[in-house]
Amino acid sequence: MKKLTTNLKLAAAMTLALATLGAGTVHAQDAAAVAAPEHAISYNVAVVSDYRFRGISQSRMDPALQGGADYTHTPTGLYAGTWLSTMKWVNDAGGSGDIELDVYGGKRGEIVKDVSYDVGGIYYAYPSNGLSTNANSFELYGQLGYGPAYIKYSHATTNLFGTPNSKNSGYVDVGVNYDVYDGYTLNLHAGHQSVKNNSDFSYNDYKIGVTKDFGIVTVALAAIKADVPVYFGTGGKDMAKTGVLLTVSKTF
Repeated sequence: MKKLTTNLKLAAAMTLALATLGAGTVHAQDAAAVAAPEHAISYNVAVVSDYRFRGISQSRMDPALQGGADYTHTPTGLYAGTWLSTMKWVNDAGGSGDIELDVYGGKRGEIVKDVSYDVGGIYYAYPSNGLSTNANSFELYGQLGYGPAYIKYSHATTNLFGTPNSKNSGYVDVGVNYDVYDGYTLNLHAGHQSVKNNSDFSYNDYKIGVTKDFGIVTVALAAIKADVPVYFGTGGKDMAKTGVLLTVSKTF
């Protein structure tokens, strides 16, 4: 479940800094001749100590491998992408499968100086998940940003991740990704998941972390928790308890 915050399932999501590609110093008189490419494609890979989505572990608090690809049409701000992660929650819920595949697309841009927007949709797929209520889910989302701060709303047009009768559930995500010193970015997030017709499943989640791009890789360290206990199929482990998440990633 890449978080398309920024990240985050972004998100996305997750909130990680991108590696900067450069080809030397550009003189002021040449700056006008340098333009972003019309079609931009990037790839990303990551190793995480625990795959958390909206505060809840998707990997039974074990490490996960992740990767994806993104396309952007620079003049219009239109974009599309796909993302994969290993996970265990479907098995814990009584289904089968250990892969999550996200496919998403949308449009982002600037309304006025320092005020940005991002609107689109994302499909979360769990191949052959076998749950009584299909885990595959689709959400529409809209985000407004002001400088380093943002607010985002995601709306489920299907049942939400295998929860029966949960169509029209919503998730509110607010956060700040602030450059504090020498490339270190402070990541603050709070979210609220409301589950339609299942108010007992509604909850809040929180994150505080720091990200640093070292060039070779980007490293992020964060404390994450949700205020709802999640025990199903985990041998007594609470998948929402406070945990420390380490992410090592590379975008190229």
